[in-house]
Amino acid sequence: MGPQHAQVDLLHQTSRIVSSGLTLDDMLKELIRMAAEVTACDACLVYLVEPKGDIVLRASQLPHSAEIGSIRLKLGEGVTGWVAAHKSVVALPDKAASDKRFKSFPALVEDTFEAFLSVPLVSAGDTIGVINVHHKQPHTHSPEQIALLSFMGEQMGGAIARSRVMDENARLQEEALEIRRQLEARKLVERAKGILQAKYSLTEEQAYLRLRSESRRLRRPMRDLAEAIILAEDVITSPASNAPPILRNLDLVDSAERYSVA
Repeated sequence: MGPQHAQVDLLHQTSRIVSSGLTLDDMLKELIRMAAEVTACDACLVYLVEPKGDIVLRASQLPHSAEIGSIRLKLGEGVTGWVAAHKSVVALPDKAASDKRFKSFPALVEDTFEAFLSVPLVSAGDTIGVINVHHKQPHTHSPEQIALLSFMGEQMGGAIARSRVMDENARLQEEALEIRRQLEARKLVERAKGILQAKYSLTEEQAYLRLRSESRRLRRPMRDLAEAIILAEDVITSPASNAPPILRNLDLVDSAERYSVA
């Protein structure tokens, strides 16, 4: 396959990935697959630049579950950091570790390989990450391989950047929902405490300790117990309640236990 045909094929593959709605992790796996296909490498790593500037390992062709997300570089640090800072390609055909810019990580067997090619991932003119391909034996990367990998970095950069924005928005939405759930739970607990204080002449601390004790005894969240206490109080005190007199005389915590267990 000639360079032009290979580029067209990569463009088609990239378009498919972009329109597929893949998660960021799956998108990075596809990027590694295509990079390996283009360069016939023995290993491929993808680093992404975080908002604060750190360059973090996010995906790997070889298994590196413990290192994903934990190996970090500063902008300009190592060959990877240099590529990110200068938005330039680095191709080392042999003895890659002897390059003065090279930073080795003992956990990465790839750092012992001979040949190394590092290409920036670019989106809207900014470097958002770096693709590194490694060969165990000396290997001269052809201009076509470098061009194709660079093309891939440009095409995939925007898609990865958008995917990261979507992931971040989803994370922020989930955090907002969790904060809302916590506030709602706090309001329920506060209301249940007030009911216990009024019913049993308890202090706020005593009411809270009673709630906590019952929550532990029943092995139910305090929110559930608080909701049950509020429900029991509403049933008992409602003017329109059809509850039998015996129910109206039930102890609130006992009623709450019945509701929470039901």
